Amino acid sequence: MPTVTMTVNGQQVSREVDPRTLLVDFLRNELHLTGTHVGCDTSQCGACVVHVDGTSQKACTMLAMQADGCEITTIEGLAKNGELHPMQAAFKEHHGLQCGFCTPGMVMSAVDLVQRNPDPNEHEVREWLEGNICRCTGYHNIVKAIQHAAKDMRG
Repeated sequence: MPTVTMTVNGQQVSREVDPRTLLVDFLRNELHLTGTHVGCDTSQCGACVVHVDGTSQKACTMLAMQADGCEITTIEGLAKNGELHPMQAAFKEHHGLQCGFCTPGMVMSAVDLVQRNPDPNEHEVREWLEGNICRCTGYHNIVKAIQHAAKDMRG
């Protein structure tokens, strides 16, 4: 079996993998990073979003081998020194967490949005989240949380 090597949340990891292993399964089953969820397995719900070399990607449609040599950040890698990332804190403060199943993917997508557009309006936030499904339909608080976090991230 081939070996993949990548940096996950700042730690270099190497594992032998079946070439058919999805990145989401590699993260959950090999590295035990269960914050990344498998929602639909068809790239429609966004529960599996992680950052690959700094941009959001759906880990259920990417092979682990495609991430060889890449830097991966999961929801577990956002908080630093015991402090929540501003996006995580805003989701908590503005009740954007709902049941929590979609939350990691939403947060990872939202961080990517704000890195690309530091001051997104409501329409831009809703359009960006088109690939993320909240089964609780709590989009209003999620949008509020992202706009609040964007303000905090701008400083």
